[in-house]
Amino acid sequence: MAENVSRTLICSVLFLDIVGYSRQSVDDQHKSKQKFNAAIAKAIEGVAQRDRVILDTGDGAAITFFGDPERVLQVAIAIRDSVELPVRSGINLGPVRMVTDLNGHMNIIGDGINAAQRVMSFCPPGELLVSRSFYEIAATLSEAHAAMFKHEGAHRDKHVRAHEVYSVVRDAPARPAAAPAAAEGNAELPAETFDAGEHLIVSAYSRTRVQEELDRLAQLGGRVLSEITAVGNKWIASCARPDIPTLSRVAHFGGMRVVTGPTHEVVTGKMKKLLEAGATLVSDVECINGVWTAVCEERVG
Repeated sequence: MAENVSRTLICSVLFLDIVGYSRQSVDDQHKSKQKFNAAIAKAIEGVAQRDRVILDTGDGAAITFFGDPERVLQVAIAIRDSVELPVRSGINLGPVRMVTDLNGHMNIIGDGINAAQRVMSFCPPGELLVSRSFYEIAATLSEAHAAMFKHEGAHRDKHVRAHEVYSVVRDAPARPAAAPAAAEGNAELPAETFDAGEHLIVSAYSRTRVQEELDRLAQLGGRVLSEITAVGNKWIASCARPDIPTLSRVAHFGGMRVVTGPTHEVVTGKMKKLLEAGATLVSDVECINGVWTAVCEERVG
């Protein structure tokens, strides 16, 4: 992996936390960590050391996977279903940067791992949540993969940033059926851009479509964070949020008002004022092609 040092890559990150660990006695912490480490060791047996980096967080662990996103899903399910401890688990797909720590060991930093920790923080003990960026890739692998997830809505972190999360259902198979080849027509579909924490994720079935969207965002001031990479059935890249005005815009279409803005908070604030003035909510706030959008119907009379 030496050739990748100092590069920013799109990776899958699994963040795990032992619930109540800090309240345990030293002896109980030692026993919990032994059980926890044993479950992880067994789950990653088939993952080559060069394909992952494990960080010990004290009361848990963060595992970064450089390969197929299906592998991290298999590992996460195996840990969830085998560990004899109350553990919260979160998976995110996003940009990470490899650095060398003071001991000369490989370390991982970046928003990709930070977002994985936030997704984990929303998770009930014993469950597994994934971010929208991970879902967007994993759910396209096959119909069996898509059926593994349940949308749990948007949750806000301590910075008041919204994160869309999906739970992995309990009866989900650790190894779903093999993914079919993507339809040829998918390559012509436009790229999707969506909010992924501190950055934007751009994905499409065609590398060309991703590059076109990155070029558009660059014109708005968006800086590319990671190069275009093939992940599962899609091409994916990440970029910093464009430096665009924080004011919302309201477009009128007949009796409808479409509110758009650069952040969830900006659009939510504008929608709140419109609803207080008597408008009716039609479509709640969501990120569409990198722009937060909501729709309401004007009050008649």
